[in-house]
This record gives sequence, structure tokens and C-alpha cells, in this order.
Amino acid sequence: MVCVLGLAVVAPTAKAQDASGPTFDLYGFVMADMLFEFGQSNPDWFDALRPSKLPAAEDEFGKDGRFYAGVRQSKLGAKSTIPTALGSLKTTFEFDLYGVGVDAGQTTIRPRTMWGEIGHFGAGQADSPFMDGDVFPNILEYWGPAGMLYFRQPQARWMPILPNQGNHNSKASIALERPGASGDQGNYADRIELQNVKARFPLPDLSAEYRHGTNWGYVELAGILRAMELDDLLADTFDLNKSMLGWGLSLSSNYKPSQSNVVRFQAVYGEGIENYFNDAPADVGPKINTGERFRPIEATPLPVFGLVLYLDHTWNKFLSTAIGYSRVDITNSSGQAPAAFRDGQYASLNLLATPAKNIMVGGELQWVRRDNFSDGFNSNDFKMQFGFKYNFGVTFKNGTVAQK
Repeated sequence: MVCVLGLAVVAPTAKAQDASGPTFDLYGFVMADMLFEFGQSNPDWFDALRPSKLPAAEDEFGKDGRFYAGVRQSKLGAKSTIPTALGSLKTTFEFDLYGVGVDAGQTTIRPRTMWGEIGHFGAGQADSPFMDGDVFPNILEYWGPAGMLYFRQPQARWMPILPNQGNHNSKASIALERPGASGDQGNYADRIELQNVKARFPLPDLSAEYRHGTNWGYVELAGILRAMELDDLLADTFDLNKSMLGWGLSLSSNYKPSQSNVVRFQAVYGEGIENYFNDAPADVGPKINTGERFRPIEATPLPVFGLVLYLDHTWNKFLSTAIGYSRVDITNSSGQAPAAFRDGQYASLNLLATPAKNIMVGGELQWVRRDNFSDGFNSNDFKMQFGFKYNFGVTFKNGTVAQK
């Protein structure tokens, strides 16, 4: 449906091919990070400030105090604009070196964006419309605020309102995205009954956004709906089948009270949407049904709240500072383990310098905290990060090469 709507919009506005020819941009940066960690966290995530990766028990990752260095933030990308009979075809291919999943802790290629769009239609992997990338502050830390929505998804997207200077970069889009969710089996993870319950996603996630731009910034409202099924494949007396609906709403903004200040804000609430957050472990948890003979336990979407509030301040053409706070709060289900993740907090303060074009250096003080579900345990960690970043880029157009 999204494809049909997108092409229907493109066709009436088709233009002759642009005589200026195609444009190709190659860009990226090399970045080195050095970090002093005063507490402890999962070493696979040494250069990410994630509350969920803090210890859930005393000295889970050894003793406090470590030094790390890495280059995993380094990034390479390419963009092109190609004239066609339907208008300009725009593509982006981008990756960094930050290993995740089975490659967690490794310096290896991680695809970020693989996207193409023409007119009002786009498809590929890109930021979900549910997230707002402009909330991300000007910080050294790679992962970003814990309570922020930040998820790139394979998707097909229709964009009825495209951003431009005439509408203060207002925009609207709707997308069908790859579905998926994670579950926490809590205290019952070793039960054979749960090991034979399989997740199924019969429909794509449906996301949408609308941004209203003004001369002082913008306000954006976004939402998401998702269908989740659990199929009980074990032939026994229990019925653990479950149909669930995940949903979420986000309100975000950039407010510019002056040329030297930007306030970045986001508030999110929903159920079963944790995997769209920067750092929230499980979308679904086990709920105990006392007295229920055939369904003593069932899955339930976990409610979650996220908040981001940051100020980016420019002191002069050489120096800038970002300071702010973020949190993510999960309403745990009754069957989760006492050490399950409940709340995460995140804060940072930095001073960044750009002594010359394409060169940035800086230092950043970071704090993060984890609170467990019900065992009373919490953990805090402080880090001091120093970053060195060198941008590069060239543009190829009409047989000429221009350095960025």
C-alpha cells in the first residue's frame, strides 16, 4: 500500500531529467576514543553508556576502575543524487565499526543506513519515523541518552509532506517496518513449557510522524503500533498462546531560544516497544496468574517511559558544550526476576573544541545508574571520555571533484 501511494504521488510530479547530471558524495570521519571508567560495566560495551549493561549484582564484572581505547565510532558513507524521468533518485549507504549482537565488543563493519527515495516514496534501512534523530545531543559518547528512541529499521515509507525551507522543514511520513520484539522469561526461563512457546509477528510495525517547523525550531508527534503473537507448541494442559498489541507515542522538540542555544527534548510512553529505545532490554515479560490452572503464567507487554532533556550551547566558533539528563523507566511484570532491569538514568557534560575545519577534540564527564526490579540493588558508574575526530569528504559532479 505504501509503495502504491508513494508512486502515485511521484508520477504526477515527474520532471524531465536534470541536465546538471548526477552527484556523488563520499564522506565520513575517523574517531579515536580514550575512556577512564571509575566503576564497572560489561566490557563488550566499554564505549557505550548503557544503564542495562551495568552490574545487576555486586562486582558482576570484576573490580572497579579500567582504561579503554577504541576507534569503533569511525564511519564511512556515500550519497548520490541521480536524475530520472520521475525526478531525483537519492540514495545513502553508510556504516561504522561498532560491533553489536554476536559481534558485541568487536571493531567490525556495522551497516547503519541503506536507503533510496524518489519523490514522496522511500525504501531500505533508515531511521524509524517513530524516532527523532534531531534529539540526539552534541556528545562524544556513541550510544546516546538511554530514554531516547533510536532504532534504524528496514522499511517502506510514504512521505506526504517533505521538508523544505518554505515550510520551516515541516514533514510527515508513515512507514511499514520490519517487526520484532524481545522477551524476558524471568523466573521461569528453565521451564520446558516456556521453551516451547515461539514468537510470531504476522504484520509489519506501523509507524508515523508529523513535525511542525517554526522559526524557533519544531515540535514533533510520532506513534507506533505492532502486533505480537506467542504460539504454544507443546501439547499439554497449559494454554500459553497470547495475542498482544504494542503501542507508543512520542513528543519531541528542538527549541532555539537564541543562535547559540538548542534545547533538545523528548518524552515517550508505550507498551511493548522497548526495542525502539536506546537502552531498554525486553518488550514482553511474564505475568503470574494466581489460581489459574490452565494459564498460570502469561506474557504481557511491558509499559515503558522515556525522557530526554539536553542543552547544546555554543560558546564561540571554536568551543561548545552539551549538558543534559535522560532516563528510562519500565513497569516490570510480576514474573520477572528480582534482578531484572527496572530504571536507567544517564547524564553527561562536555567541552568540545574545533580548532580547525574538520577537526574536533574534547572531553566528556558521564554518569549512569541502574536500578533492579525488586531486590533493592542499584549500581552507578562514572566515565571520563576524550575524543579525537577528523572529518573528510569529497563531492563528484559533472567531472569535477570538490573537497568538503
